[in-house]
Amino acid sequence: MLLLLSACGSEPPLSNQPQDTSDAQTVQAAAPEPEAEAETAKPPQSEEQRIVSTTVAITEIMDALELELAGIPKSVKTLPARYDGVTEVGNPMSPDMELVKSLKPTEVLSVTTLQYDLEPVFDNVNLDATFLDFTSLSNMQAAITDLGARYDREQQASAIVETLDAQVAEIREAARGREQPTVLILLGVPGSYLVATEHSYIGDLVRLLGGVNIVQGESVEYLASNTEYLQQANPDVILRAAHGMPEEVVKMFDAEFKTNDIWKHFKAVQTGRVYDLEEALFPTTANLAADRALAALAEMLYP
Repeated sequence: MLLLLSACGSEPPLSNQPQDTSDAQTVQAAAPEPEAEAETAKPPQSEEQRIVSTTVAITEIMDALELELAGIPKSVKTLPARYDGVTEVGNPMSPDMELVKSLKPTEVLSVTTLQYDLEPVFDNVNLDATFLDFTSLSNMQAAITDLGARYDREQQASAIVETLDAQVAEIREAARGREQPTVLILLGVPGSYLVATEHSYIGDLVRLLGGVNIVQGESVEYLASNTEYLQQANPDVILRAAHGMPEEVVKMFDAEFKTNDIWKHFKAVQTGRVYDLEEALFPTTANLAADRALAALAEMLYP
């Protein structure tokens, strides 16, 4: 089930170890003739930089940073046109390591929520990977800033971060002063579901809008479900995030809520405040659609 969560760009709580992401670029020994300098100058990203992105969110960010890639993930989602024809290296949770290695990457990018599962696999083929922390909006913004500095894209990175800050501030201001709802977040994959804490990406969005996650005091992103405990917390709102095979998971949720009598005692069920989250807007890691996700979520928390 953890692998299914990971496949969505989304995944269980894992360690976040800092990575060595320094660039190694070849310096030309011979200086160009003065009159030819403009013609021989290299672009900020030299040909020696061969970056492989293994998740959709990272790929979209690299496009916004105007960076080329040597490899991209395989996905049913439409990736930026900049990368048409670029080699696909497989699913985010299980990239084809030999294919990745054949691209001779200078850097391979993944996310910390996949680090526990993927780091040993990369080590087995002698590949170093950088795992970016996208477990919250602010962590993603910090990662974007770091990538901008690393690849001479500070201006583009600043523009992305500032735009997100402005959009989030506007959405949060609209919700300011409203009564804070208590919220239960269920993350479903085919055949099962987990409870998302405030340390998950969707939990972070709820927190940014002033919602109160009924699961407090935990250090992980997801927990096993205990319906009796959840019912005692009696949330005002229930959010259901379907991943892996969304249509199948929504049917699973519907069946669970109909056949398990305990759900009918939840205030959120009685008042009709149970919402299914669109997977494209609410993946399990932060992404550039965070502003649209917050706007949609605000309507659910503050109708």
